[in-house]
Amino acid sequence: MLNITADDLAQMKTGFLVIPVFEDAAFSRSPVVGSLISRAMTYPEFKGGSGEELMLYSPEEAAAERVLFLGIGKKEKADPEVFRAAAGKAMSRAIRAKQTDILFCGHGKKESVFAMMEGAVLGNHLSDLYKKERKNKPVAQIVFHVDQSKQTAYMEASGGIQTVCKGTIMARDWVSAPPNDKRPDMFARSIVKAADRENLTIVDIDERNIRKNRMYALLAVGSGSDTKPRMLVIDYRPDKYDKTVALVGKGVTFDSGGINLKPGSGLADMKQDMAGAAAVAATLITASRMGIGHRVIGVLPLVENMPSGNAYRPGDIIRTASGKTVEIGNTDAEGRMILADAISYAIKQYTPDMLIDVATLTGACKMALGPKIAGVFSWDDKLSGQLVASGRKTFERCWAMPMPDDYKDMIKSDIADIRNVGKSRWGGAIAAALFLAEFVKEVNWAHIDIAGPAFSDKANAYCPVGGTGFGVRLLIDWLQNLQ
Repeated sequence: MLNITADDLAQMKTGFLVIPVFEDAAFSRSPVVGSLISRAMTYPEFKGGSGEELMLYSPEEAAAERVLFLGIGKKEKADPEVFRAAAGKAMSRAIRAKQTDILFCGHGKKESVFAMMEGAVLGNHLSDLYKKERKNKPVAQIVFHVDQSKQTAYMEASGGIQTVCKGTIMARDWVSAPPNDKRPDMFARSIVKAADRENLTIVDIDERNIRKNRMYALLAVGSGSDTKPRMLVIDYRPDKYDKTVALVGKGVTFDSGGINLKPGSGLADMKQDMAGAAAVAATLITASRMGIGHRVIGVLPLVENMPSGNAYRPGDIIRTASGKTVEIGNTDAEGRMILADAISYAIKQYTPDMLIDVATLTGACKMALGPKIAGVFSWDDKLSGQLVASGRKTFERCWAMPMPDDYKDMIKSDIADIRNVGKSRWGGAIAAALFLAEFVKEVNWAHIDIAGPAFSDKANAYCPVGGTGFGVRLLIDWLQNLQ
């Protein structure tokens, strides 16, 4: 789908040529591109400003049926995300125009071109799997025209970019799928099927073995559903590796809130509460395809949180796999319960060098950081800094959040070792992180709360409405740079 060429641009036949344009600088040294941009600049409505667009049809300088000029704005302000978004917008225009191929002018800085490749592949994803009539189709061929001296290097990079973007799209589709198609057993089968041909070992832990491992918190959360909980362990183990990394992903396939039933508003979106598990599963599959140099273990507790006569209740005391007891203050604080057991299992079975959990954990984090930024909680400033840096690079943005010791008072219990919610409404995201920290022991750990950016009710330049796949590109970049 993603190809690289250095052929004569003037002679390349295409239905859709895309040229980015700076407001204050030349984008390319190519005479053909320069001539086309000069022609575009003669139109008063287009000067290369950020967000400006101009379409020309069958210009004499090129063999393209259409040439789309995308304003990038001032060169010094044009970071990779500007190019990523521009490419996504171009894909949307090409899809609506029923194009089967698109040709990008891939000149400029390496980081900008790679970002355009990402935006193009991600922007070619349509979320119409459940529609009887599909009006649009993805573009079959995405081609980047580059300088001949860079062709080989860009071809090598394009394979990895496409692999990571496919992993992101895989996670998107899982998150966007309706809850009746991904109850815990169904979601587990879907993950196993997706990972079937990869260099991965998968262990599917059923209810009986969950009980055998004393994961009573996971059992409690799933007790109200007819579909019993399960846990998947995905193990990517290259021939040689220095570090073992455990990734734990929250997999609540539908969160009604349990006995503490959520209000009706937004309840349909609670199909997204397994976005952490989706991101981790897709990251493991992607890591295998890319040959990441570290051992990576994904632990996915999968459960449905429903109200019934068998559901766990506020006031219950649940013993976790670690042996710690938890007083239930709210059954809607279920994600931290299943993560507690999964974290304990990962540490006991694999003694990882570091552990990261990914979860749509708290509305409080979304309130604090909005819908586009994840919160990172860790005792280790170096680890949180690395994750923030990867988020900055991939535009899966993260913000390091505090974990003050005196806030531990919020989750103290008079009758158990710990409460699953704070005693007041304040600092909910911190209280949840501090709860998880009780189960981590001495492992180097970070918690990423993706409650905000995991799901979007509004499309952006390269992502349709629904699951965003947030976390896959972030984690792969972090793993690639892990020393």
